[in-house]
Formats: sequence, C-alpha cells, structure tokens
Amino acid sequence: MTTLDELEWFVVLAETEHMTRAAEKLSVAQPTLSRALGRLERQVGAPLFDRVARRLRLNASGEIMLEHARRSLAELAAAGDRIATLRDPDHGTVRLAFLHSIAAGLTPEMLRAYRSHAPGVVFELTQAAGHEIIEHVRAGRADLGLTAPRPDDDELAWTGLYRQQLCLAVPADHRLAGRPRVALSAAGTDPFVALRAPIGLRRLTDELCARAGLSPRFAFESTEIGTLEGFVSAGLGVAIVPEPRPDRAESGVSYVPLTDATAHRSIGLTWLRERPAPPVVARFADFVVERYRDRAPGTRP
Repeated sequence: MTTLDELEWFVVLAETEHMTRAAEKLSVAQPTLSRALGRLERQVGAPLFDRVARRLRLNASGEIMLEHARRSLAELAAAGDRIATLRDPDHGTVRLAFLHSIAAGLTPEMLRAYRSHAPGVVFELTQAAGHEIIEHVRAGRADLGLTAPRPDDDELAWTGLYRQQLCLAVPADHRLAGRPRVALSAAGTDPFVALRAPIGLRRLTDELCARAGLSPRFAFESTEIGTLEGFVSAGLGVAIVPEPRPDRAESGVSYVPLTDATAHRSIGLTWLRERPAPPVVARFADFVVERYRDRAPGTRP
C-alpha cells in the first residue's frame, strides 16, 4: 500500500523527472526513492515513467497518476485543516439545516448575532422541510437543525426555543377577515390550501382540523408557506399558517387568531444525541439556546 510520503515523493519525482535531484530535494536515499517508485508502479499495474538515457520521462499513465496524486494530497491537506478547525471553537465550521419558513426571519437574525460574537466561524447552510432536516442531522450532513415540531425520534435531542402561534389566513375580503379570534370550525365550508405531508405544519393542520371536527377539501398543496399565503390572497382558499411578523404579512391576507389553545408550533434546535459535538458546534448551540429560548423572534434578548 502506498504511503502518504511515497505519494508526495512521486509528485516531486514527476516534477523533476530526475531520480538524483528528486532524492536530494526530498532528503531521502536514491535507492529508497527508487524502491518506492517500483512499489507504486506494481500497485497501479503499469510503468509511470519511460526510462530514456538514464533520464525519466513521465508517460501517459504517469500523467494520470500525477493529476490524481496532486488532487489526493490537496484533499488530505484540506481534511487536516478542517479537522484542526473542529478543535477551535472560534474558527471552525457549523453545518446548520433550517426550515424554509424561518429563512427570512429567525435564521439570518441568529447568524448575524453569532457572527458578531465569533466572526471566524463559517456556516454551511441547508434550507429544507422538517422531515428532511431530521434526515440531514441523522445522516451527519448537518450538525444542528432548526425545526418544528419536536422530532419524534429518541436518537435526536431537541431544545425548544420559542412557541409560534398559528392562525387562520383568509383573503382580506373574506367573511372571517378582521375578527379578533375565530374557531377553526367557522371555516368548515371553505377550501383549504396546505403544505404537503409529511411536512410538520401539515401534520399540525390535520390535527387542528380533526380536533375541530373538520374534513377539509384541499384545493392545493405546496411545500412553501409563502406560496400558501399567495394563494390565499388570490382567493383560492384559507390556510393555517404561523402568525407573521407585521413586516412579513402577505398583502391581501387577513391573519385571524384561532381560539384553539393548541394552535401553535414550537421551533427548536435538534442534534443527534450520541454524536459528540465539536467545540465550534457546541459553542454555537449554547449561544442559540441562551439567547433565543423562550422569546419571540425579532425581539431583543
């Protein structure tokens, strides 16, 4: 098996095309370098140099080997750099997956706050639906997930950050528009627009409708809350959505609070319970929990 040193030796030998000069540059004995080249050629099953008048000329197989050797050495160096940053909570990488519905509010607010606290930290971001976030975390593609509702998975730890009220979104000229509160059963004759299963908000929508004794007719199913609100504004139906910030409300939509006390969803931070968190990830998670637990997004801590 070729060692990392031998791979580096081959690159130097390919660049100099001279056994003696390469050995001097590497500070290794020429016979040692020659034996290493022989092992590598036996391993790949082809000569990598043409021997011409005591000189070496990189051949077609050698050109291919040189390309991949350089790439492999670069990848290994990058891996070493990434591993080193894992031990440095001020300069590592945090892989964060988050819901579409908090992409324009909580997530950028959170990242902006933490970057002022630790400007050397790099974020790799993934925007996804709740069930996809869980899979990203479980598979190790994300260190942390911002999701709702709480994952039904014992392998995932979860800390609630804040409770987001759900409301009934209706067209601005709808008979229920502008009411201070409304029972969901009052929308029983209206078509609904909703997110597709198994998205978490769809599950909450189904549960609220069942509790109200409704079997709604779904006029449209989407993957984005913003799409639902746009179709409500167009008069296609009504929808159960998170209560928006005033600056995020869709024009032409009236957001009516629901009387059902369970009409809310909890946004929280999740991670794989048994996977040790690198210091950079643990510090970011602690910051998020300390700063954002039990408060509404957009308010000062």
